[in-house]
Amino acid sequence: MKRELLTSFSNAASQTFKLLLDLDVITDPVQSQENNDKKEYLENINIVIEITGDLNGEVIYSFPKDTTLEMVKMMSGMDFKEIDEFVKSALGEIANIISGNALSSLSQAQLICDIRPPKIIEDLTFTVSEGCSIYRTKVKTSIGDVELNLQTTQAVG
Repeated sequence: MKRELLTSFSNAASQTFKLLLDLDVITDPVQSQENNDKKEYLENINIVIEITGDLNGEVIYSFPKDTTLEMVKMMSGMDFKEIDEFVKSALGEIANIISGNALSSLSQAQLICDIRPPKIIEDLTFTVSEGCSIYRTKVKTSIGDVELNLQTTQAVG
């Protein structure tokens, strides 16, 4: 199930980047860290989307600042030098689209979930909570890599 979860999210990211931005992507193999209390510091723009239903947890999309600015430029045709509210909103919408598509794919495997609105966080420090598992993969594009972190509070085999 672990591979199926991340594959759904990485495939949804690949499809979204291709359709919205005309980017080709490569995904890294699944990496996991289970029941790990290690703190990790990410110097990126992070979009956190909570997942509820048959699976509870959150997916964290971690975008490097340069990649963020280039993505929003490609989407809007406008050049941005700094991360402002428009850029954050556009990035949140990308993460929302990816998550919705991933959960639609998972529903075919009888895993019924819903998502909450995205939270945009810069310079995120997060801890993998006791009893949680975190699964990671990267989506590599010509304008930068996007890391996907799926943290669940349920055992995923």
